Amino acid sequence: MTDRTIAVDYLARVEGEGALIVRIHNATVEHVELRIFEPPRFFEAFLRGRSYREAPDITARICGICPVAYQMSACHAMERALGVSVGGPLRDLRRLLYCGEWIESHALHIYLLHAPDFLGYPDAIRMAKDHRELVQQGLRLKKIGNALMQLLGGREIHPINVRVGGFYRCPTRAELDGFRPELESAFTLAEATARFAAGLDFPDVEEDYDFVALRHASEYPMNEGDVVSSRGLQIAVDDFEEEFREIQVPHSNALQSVRKDGNPYLVGPLARYALNYDRLRPRAASLARETGLGHVVRNPYQSIIVRAIETAQACEEGLAIIDRYVLPDSPSVPLPSVASPVSGAAITEAPRGMLYHRYRLASGGTIEDARIVAPTSQNQKRIEEDLRHLVERSIDLADAPLTDACERAIRNHDPCISCATHFLRLELARD
Repeated sequence: MTDRTIAVDYLARVEGEGALIVRIHNATVEHVELRIFEPPRFFEAFLRGRSYREAPDITARICGICPVAYQMSACHAMERALGVSVGGPLRDLRRLLYCGEWIESHALHIYLLHAPDFLGYPDAIRMAKDHRELVQQGLRLKKIGNALMQLLGGREIHPINVRVGGFYRCPTRAELDGFRPELESAFTLAEATARFAAGLDFPDVEEDYDFVALRHASEYPMNEGDVVSSRGLQIAVDDFEEEFREIQVPHSNALQSVRKDGNPYLVGPLARYALNYDRLRPRAASLARETGLGHVVRNPYQSIIVRAIETAQACEEGLAIIDRYVLPDSPSVPLPSVASPVSGAAITEAPRGMLYHRYRLASGGTIEDARIVAPTSQNQKRIEEDLRHLVERSIDLADAPLTDACERAIRNHDPCISCATHFLRLELARD
């Protein structure tokens, strides 16, 4: 009888704090736990009793890397509750702001969190000693994404210019034209990033993912669309909670989201790409073909290439928005008073995948109830499945290399653990 336990007390190069436990008995993987022990932050509770207008600024604090995603999901959900539509240049500006977030977030993960795994370094600092120009390239790309967020959002971390109904201030045409060379430079950097990523050595692995993402009638998804899956699902955003449910497991301070049949699914770049390849802009699609990607990528290690393609897509999308931009008459649309209770839900595509918000407002516009389902909560169970399959394939490895392989498999998915721990369902039994 042989028992082995692979334990990682603190996962390195992920956002937030988590751990990993794998138990093996007689060459059989008996148990896999991706432990999220970072304290829950109860953001839904913080929102109750606050004005709906405060939701974008409060929810932005859930994440310092992708605050725009939380702001956009909150704004869209509130606008659906109020029966308000934001279109034209204001809608474009929201999409442009999201492009900035995709650029900076993908660049951060590709160069600082993921690339060291492929080049054999424990971290980006030591990688930079031998690959200084490569790391500088990634930092330049991230800086451009941050600058775009600052231009539209007022600052690059927790933007202050976003509001329900639009913005507090819109950029002038001259300001956006002045930023155009930066986005062209970012696209060139994204091309170099994709070519670098495509030249890496990848394990020969494919997973049978149930991909889930938004799909829009004509655009690569960011702010709007139906929820679709690679297994035939197509539903409106309002039906999300009928098809997906959250469960609590003893080892995690985050809920896990599963399909209604209890099976895991995957959100994020691989899912968006597989379900929306035909929505890529021409230069991004050409880059995908050049790097040898098919229309569907099931190798989780190749997510680094897909992130680079999405970075190029965000740059190309941003350039198109700048070229057609006309300064709106007003930075926001009028908002009606809330005369009776209303509810609204929305999903936008954070860099790591679908981000669901649902709110119920009381008369007067006070938030009565809120529900937020972060991408990592949706991916956590699927990540555990990847880990199980990895250990089954690699069970003869010694503990140290097997532990390294498990950490690497987790980083394929770029989990944002802090985002996932915003909620915990607590049940108390009292005598």
